[in-house]
Amino acid sequence: MQRIGVFVCWCGSNIAATVDVAKVVEAVRNEPGVCYAQDYQYMCSEAGQGLIKTAIKEHGLTGIVVCSCSPRMHEATFRKTAEAAGVNPYMVEIANIREHCSWIHKDKDEATEKAIILARAAIAKVNLNAPLQPGESAVVKRALVIGGGIAGLQSAIDIADAGYKVDIVEKSPTIGGKMAQLDKTFPTLDCAACILTPKMVEAAQHPNITLYTYSEVAEVKGFVGNFTVKIKKKARFVDETKCTGCAVCTEKCPSRKGLNEFNCGLNKRGAVYIPFAQAVPNVAVIDQTQCLHFKTGKCGICEKNCSAGAIKFDQQDEYLEEKYGAIVVATGFQITDVTKFDEFQYTKHPDVITSLELERIMNAAGPTKGTLLRMSNMEHPKDIVFIQCVGSRDNTARGKTYCSKICCMYTAKHAMLIREKYPDVNVHVFYIDVRTPGKNFDEFYRRAVEQYNVDYIKGMVGKVWENADGRLTVQASDLISNEQILLDTDMVVLAAAVEPSDGVKNIATMLTASIDTNNFLTEAHPKLRPVESPTAGVFLSGVCQGPKDIPETVSQAGAAAIKVVGLLAKDKLVTNPCTAGPDEMMCNGCSTCANVCPYGAIDYVDKEFRIPGGVEVRRVARVNGALCQGCGACTVACPSGAMDLKGFSNRQIMAEVDAICK
Repeated sequence: MQRIGVFVCWCGSNIAATVDVAKVVEAVRNEPGVCYAQDYQYMCSEAGQGLIKTAIKEHGLTGIVVCSCSPRMHEATFRKTAEAAGVNPYMVEIANIREHCSWIHKDKDEATEKAIILARAAIAKVNLNAPLQPGESAVVKRALVIGGGIAGLQSAIDIADAGYKVDIVEKSPTIGGKMAQLDKTFPTLDCAACILTPKMVEAAQHPNITLYTYSEVAEVKGFVGNFTVKIKKKARFVDETKCTGCAVCTEKCPSRKGLNEFNCGLNKRGAVYIPFAQAVPNVAVIDQTQCLHFKTGKCGICEKNCSAGAIKFDQQDEYLEEKYGAIVVATGFQITDVTKFDEFQYTKHPDVITSLELERIMNAAGPTKGTLLRMSNMEHPKDIVFIQCVGSRDNTARGKTYCSKICCMYTAKHAMLIREKYPDVNVHVFYIDVRTPGKNFDEFYRRAVEQYNVDYIKGMVGKVWENADGRLTVQASDLISNEQILLDTDMVVLAAAVEPSDGVKNIATMLTASIDTNNFLTEAHPKLRPVESPTAGVFLSGVCQGPKDIPETVSQAGAAAIKVVGLLAKDKLVTNPCTAGPDEMMCNGCSTCANVCPYGAIDYVDKEFRIPGGVEVRRVARVNGALCQGCGACTVACPSGAMDLKGFSNRQIMAEVDAICK
């Protein structure tokens, strides 16, 4: 039996206001193994930790139960306290009586009773705990950045500048991401390419950075400090080492029916193309689905005109495998599918466009060479209507409940740019609320209203349709005047919601990272660990974690980079001793545990067992302690009950259940 000390925290009024801490102390004094119990106002404080150390020495404690807040907050704190006083840190258990009791109950008696039950469960577990010793694992001094937008580039450059090797994997033929498609940026209205292009060039020329464009992460194995990643390099059908970016092949290509993805499908491109003028790498790529050579076997004009001999129609997808100590996820965003909002006529009328499409129209390298034109007839518009929150703040199944954060600002930007360059154009903005949460953002919005006379109308648009003269009619409500509005316009611009990029679920599955209900990657703690994933060694950068603007994205990218540098600077990491292990006498080698293990930590060996009359050879499970992360999936799945988890054994868990039920 252990000698257990129980320490109940008030957490100021967080716990004490709803839980009678003195009653909890009295209730647990006579629990088996408990030889000391005390409450204190702030147990995590230096004085509170000193109280625990003193009690350990004076009462010869071998186990500690702290009734306080979530173990995510202070389990490490109390383990270090116990270790400093000579108690094995894995003899410490946390009973979460803040999040599980005081924060969710209003009735003090009910909360107190539940706190006592949770304390009893923790005591029952400590009585069966055994000292555990962590091991060590080496750290691979290399980082992987998934995504080559501004977030991924900034993270990669910061890590590389610290002296570590970095690989960037980008699914597109070029790095740059969504920012490369923008014309101007708020609130300074400077050129997006002028800011981004130097970063792209810096990443491409950095001696510590390797670019894998037109590539995807195919498989991730391993653990923090030692990830093994398989990267799929898709066939460009162009030799990157030979292509000079002369663009002769793109000019000669006779198949010009492909939609230009970079210009949001507003114009056509050839089957062989370079995404945009400042693309990095400046290397062509062939669209196999559009290329006449692949469809008929009879073209090959690009190959004949390529003086560098870079066209390789026989090129195949290539798989590479590399080891990394840390992974940064910077998968970015996409705009929501606005075809779901039929009332705005997006699929039926070419003059109903998204804000990103407007960016391309206003860009000098866009489909109209920077001239604001209606896409239906290439005429200059006289009236433009912006509709805010298309898909954002929408409780219906087709929309997103959250605010996309950047829409109000980029609409103000568009309105100002249009009014400045085309004073004859009337601009109307329908909005729910104007949200400007950033430095100088509110002043920027006020400039649009006061200096550029943009007509902001607080109200919702119900419907858009084409009228008899080929223009568009917008039906909306003005919530200030409480009137219905019918407004004729030439163009309608939809401020579409921001959502995580396609494929983020696959990335999260490979990394065993968590995602929320909106498919944004979840941080380990929203306040204290905002750039860390709950999966050790995986860090978050940019909009993959939630909507944000460019300055905030760059800030988070830098924060993720410094976390990676801090990890890679270590030669060894302490491994989790709470790993699985089989009872070989019970194991029947069925492979169930190996099939559910997300870390590939389980394999099988043949072992000899003495039986009456001889020796029997049986196949049994074997756990690699360096790979095992103690998730417990194998212990649940094992049909014979042979697999168990150190620190969370079946016996310990059942003891907690019995203590709760008694």
